[in-house]
Amino acid sequence: MTEAFSVLHDVHKLLWAGVGVLYVVMSLIVFFMYGFDKMAARKSASRISERTLLLCGLACGWPGAMLAQKIFHHKTIKSSFRLAFVATVIVNCLALCILFFL
Repeated sequence: MTEAFSVLHDVHKLLWAGVGVLYVVMSLIVFFMYGFDKMAARKSASRISERTLLLCGLACGWPGAMLAQKIFHHKTIKSSFRLAFVATVIVNCLALCILFFL
């Protein structure tokens, strides 16, 4: 019985580590996406769609998006985007809670 709990504990730790790596990688990708989009906006060049930014944030990249919004002052004014962004963060956090605590 103790052996089963040990294996379960190891799997749980591995799952947490995997999710942590996913958040770091996606956050870096999304951070650079926001930076690229800000640069494109200044140059009136082709942009990354808001939908793509939101979906990538939803896919565990929202911490990088939040940091990019602070650093680049990008996507911080348009209220419809802000509301959608907050909704994606809430959905992502709820999914994380369901994954680990239910």
